[in-house]
Amino acid sequence: MAAAAAMDHLEVSTDDDDSSDYSSSFTQSSTHSITSSIVDYVYENGRRYHRYQEGKYMLPNDEAEQDRLDLYHHHELLTLHGNLYVAILPVKPQRILDCGTGTGIWALDIGEVFPSAEVIGVDLSPIQPEWVVPNVRFEVDDLEMDWTYHPDYFDFIHSRNIAQSIQDWPRYVRQIHTKPGGYIELAETSTRIYSDDESLTGSTLGLYNEKFNKALEIAGLMFPTGETLKKFAKAAGFVDVKVHSIKQPWGSWPKDPEIKRRGIIAAMICTTGLESYGMAPLTRYMGMKPEEVLKMCVNSMVEVDSRKVHAYTILYHVVGRKLE
Repeated sequence: MAAAAAMDHLEVSTDDDDSSDYSSSFTQSSTHSITSSIVDYVYENGRRYHRYQEGKYMLPNDEAEQDRLDLYHHHELLTLHGNLYVAILPVKPQRILDCGTGTGIWALDIGEVFPSAEVIGVDLSPIQPEWVVPNVRFEVDDLEMDWTYHPDYFDFIHSRNIAQSIQDWPRYVRQIHTKPGGYIELAETSTRIYSDDESLTGSTLGLYNEKFNKALEIAGLMFPTGETLKKFAKAAGFVDVKVHSIKQPWGSWPKDPEIKRRGIIAAMICTTGLESYGMAPLTRYMGMKPEEVLKMCVNSMVEVDSRKVHAYTILYHVVGRKLE
């Protein structure tokens, strides 16, 4: 894939010796609280998936995936220089919603930052811890169903990497209600892999990405760009909408030490992430066998670890404020 436009070029390290210190409330019937324990999971191709709204979200929810999600949270903290969000929040927000909370790690962290706030994490999978801090709770629900919270309930609504479960993005964004003056933050990662040179051309990783995006197209899923999310947010009535775009390299090839560190963490995430993202779409919609997907993932990671393929994705953090 050609290089992404309008962002700084990432310099490639010329040091072949990489032996430095781096190392490779929904209160209606649609809501299910964690205490009701929806744990009748679905198993497919050696991975475990959610049962509630079966098949809607094509990533697994087993222990390997939970470890990957927590590592991704660490990666986001590095990317945002220790911050949990980009939005400008009040000193003491009262109610915060985390959409697609996953393991709940972001919700738990924001609950510690704002101990006076009520924090609710929502996800299709009940994989969050049962023992939590008093101001944080988790619910199992489908974010594309009708929301039952009062429109002026939340000070801040956050969602991260939920594109693979959203069929209707404009409707989803319209349902994100905050108080007047409240903020939303939509954090997503591009499904397209880019390079600033020709190193991705002819690679297994490039082929994987081509097939993966074709599978999403067949499935009717759209992974929006930052500008697309901005358009949806403005159409939903949010103002001062800003797109924060960040190049995220895969591997230790970047020259800049800070970016290199993030690239190494990203490569660690990809070790299981390529299979997590690709197994269901490629077997369900592209007719590939599980062993073919696994082989493609392994060969792609060999290319990433070789530092010869200078690939990166783009992280989008789209922030908007509800008009007062």
